[in-house]
Amino acid sequence: MTFTRIALSGAVAALIAAPALADQWRGWNIHPEDYPNSIALESFAKEVADKTGGRIEPEVYHNAVLGDQPDAIEQVRNGGLDFANFNMGPMGQIVPATNVLSLPFIFKDVEQMHHVMDGPIGQQFSDALAAEGLVALSWFDSGSRSFYNTKHPIETPDDVKGMKFRVMNNDLYVDMVDQLGGNATPMAYGEVYQSLKTGVIDGAENNYPSYDSSNHFEVAKYYSITNHLIIPECLCVSTATWDPLSDEDKAIVKEAAVHAAEEQRQLWAEREKASREKVEAAGVEINEVKDPKAFQDKMGPVYANFIKANPDLESLIKDIQATE
Repeated sequence: MTFTRIALSGAVAALIAAPALADQWRGWNIHPEDYPNSIALESFAKEVADKTGGRIEPEVYHNAVLGDQPDAIEQVRNGGLDFANFNMGPMGQIVPATNVLSLPFIFKDVEQMHHVMDGPIGQQFSDALAAEGLVALSWFDSGSRSFYNTKHPIETPDDVKGMKFRVMNNDLYVDMVDQLGGNATPMAYGEVYQSLKTGVIDGAENNYPSYDSSNHFEVAKYYSITNHLIIPECLCVSTATWDPLSDEDKAIVKEAAVHAAEEQRQLWAEREKASREKVEAAGVEINEVKDPKAFQDKMGPVYANFIKANPDLESLIKDIQATE
């Protein structure tokens, strides 16, 4: 009996001494590994693992290998994935308030967007997302989007008239191009290059890094800086993953997410500069519209239609526009 008691005591002691199994987190990312967002997500994962002493071990899966964004959003919401970097453009179907972020010219510039999203207004969006299973811990940059085309520089809204532009699948973007006199064509991103090359569309709109990495600059040689869309992205954690965390671990994860956003924004700015230099060297004609207000003034009906459909969001729009 004495031997049995000693054996049991040793087993219990070994169990107590054994380290707890790490909480393995799976993270979704649509971008390749060398993209600014991807590098920042890897930094987030490393900081969380280091500062929790390995209690949490996040792993990032790049290149959308875990599914496209709509699928990934649902997986994060139901706890199938633990964290992700999501663009707010497609989020409106789940969290209607985020459609405000897709309004043309809602932000004055990228710096103002950062200020808005890092403050109380950004927290309102995070709270709205959390109600649907997503906790936005920090906000990434995705630059500003401008028009590019195969025909000529765009200086005034009249230069858009009659032209066919690819847009993302969102009624706001369709309405935006329509109000400028163009013809909006929602289309999958992967189809744009060939459509530009064959004349199915005349142009599209995007940021410098996407214009560069997609090789659209090879077939659409006119890039006109309108900065009409500035859409933030989130580093989001599933509420199913977030809620059970201790206050200490929540603070660690939140701080790591903020650090990741700071790194991503810096890397994004560097990537934008490099992409502009590359496409200019390839012969792209870049012009900055001299009177952006002429484009902004055309958006009155877009805002009126949006507010009519979403009257509860009018005050949020005004708060964003009033933020310096």
